[in-house]
Amino acid sequence: MNGESTDPLRGNPQAGSAGAPAPRQPYAVVAITKHGVAIARRLLAQLTDLDVYYPAKFAQGDEAELGIRLFEGSVVAQVPELFRNYRGLVGVFSLGAMVRLVAPLLQDKKTDPAVVVIDDRARHVISVLSGHLGGANELTLRLAGALGAEPVITTASDVGETLAVDLLGRKWGWEIENMDKVTPVSAAVVNEERVHIVQEAGERDWWPYTKPLPPHLRVFSSTAAALQEPFAAALVITPRLLSPEEERALLRNGVLYRPKVVVVGIGCNRGTAAAEIDQAIQRVLADAGLSLRSVRNLATIDRKADEPGLRAVCEAYGWPLQTFTAEQLNQVPLPHPSDTVYRYVGAYGVCEPAARLSSGASTWVVEKVKSGNVTLSVCLVPDHAGGRLS
Repeated sequence: MNGESTDPLRGNPQAGSAGAPAPRQPYAVVAITKHGVAIARRLLAQLTDLDVYYPAKFAQGDEAELGIRLFEGSVVAQVPELFRNYRGLVGVFSLGAMVRLVAPLLQDKKTDPAVVVIDDRARHVISVLSGHLGGANELTLRLAGALGAEPVITTASDVGETLAVDLLGRKWGWEIENMDKVTPVSAAVVNEERVHIVQEAGERDWWPYTKPLPPHLRVFSSTAAALQEPFAAALVITPRLLSPEEERALLRNGVLYRPKVVVVGIGCNRGTAAAEIDQAIQRVLADAGLSLRSVRNLATIDRKADEPGLRAVCEAYGWPLQTFTAEQLNQVPLPHPSDTVYRYVGAYGVCEPAARLSSGASTWVVEKVKSGNVTLSVCLVPDHAGGRLS
């Protein structure tokens, strides 16, 4: 014996590593044993969103054809790069080994990737890290289904089949404005304390289970109604800017969600700077008492689809820009049609009808406001229409 470790995590201590190649898929699966390699290959045959890595000594000759990545040396050298570059990391080895490997890499639950482990006989698939925000619980269920294994998920809300505070509305793009309150409010939910849910807008089918909403979770359509009875914590779903009194009463131990229900119809002169457009949007929404975080998209005439200022604002905020033809815009009745606008673009209005068409609303929150080179109109997506832009 030469004293070198035969630990499969370490591999050949004399071999080097060139580092992991660029990701092709969102999730990396890493195996380090003969059985683990077989499991990884089974997963790759069934799921299309995986990059598979395993030691070169287990190569079977078809890795290039299958897109499998081989590495020399220690898996320890691979994990940091995989952890940083992938949405999720799956290790086909022990839970303890994974904990040791990723512990020095952990930063924050909002940014750390999903981490999952699978045992060497594929009996259990275990959600290790970022179960909710990182999607490890969902990934665990998918992997277990593909392998016929037992999923192991330990987050209290999943085990108790109750509301996951940090996931509420996530699939529709809802944003949490005060992440610091997620942990204490989650504790109130799983401990079955009285939690008031105030929903003024947004998708209504957020309860994920077939069983009824438990009695300690009560839904109200307004803050005024919710404040009539005592409660331990609150979930507030609204695009509206809360008053100082509402914030003190509801957000002392409450989470504020911004559903994507605000549509801003916009028109502007050619060449209008992005900064002017941005300031106009912020001013109009503030005056209307609406949160910028609840903007779903901007809407305008198709002739403005390539307007640099509009494009820059949309890119900065991650907003889609939906456009309509003049003929489509002219189908919306307007209280004050403009012959001047018609002469320029062939439509009797731009921001008002664009906001209505994009949102599906029957009326405006802000009918029309002119701000320098920009005109704006604001609508709210009706509850029945849902918040997602199709």
